[in-house]
Amino acid sequence: MYEFFDHTADIGLRIRANDLDELFSEAAGALFSIIVANLETVKTVEQKTFEIEGDDHENLLHDWLAELLYTFHTEHRVFSQFEVHLADDKLTATAGGEKIDETRHELDAEIKAITYHGLKVERQTDGWLAEVIVDI
Repeated sequence: MYEFFDHTADIGLRIRANDLDELFSEAAGALFSIIVANLETVKTVEQKTFEIEGDDHENLLHDWLAELLYTFHTEHRVFSQFEVHLADDKLTATAGGEKIDETRHELDAEIKAITYHGLKVERQTDGWLAEVIVDI
């Protein structure tokens, strides 16, 4: 589950999940729901694998989302399905999606960057919480 919160000229994402894998998967879905207004039109005809190493959960989350954003900008791909696995300081993920099809995909907000401002990933009594602010 994710929700948005206002943050000056940026957009904040608040993600809740039962475990870390689900948290990182939901965060990726939240990111692309900002980019593509009609995310349900994105078909999972291609898959791309990602491997990211980081010092902690916050850096892994930042780098994961930044890598997805980079792939969107450089390869013109959109994703709607994510399978993420975290182990120690490494993230391994597969994202399903396709090349942008302007006849079907309604691109919405242009995200410039994933910020470190207010970035957090924390365990709570009922699962995990992450907050991320994206620069638009």
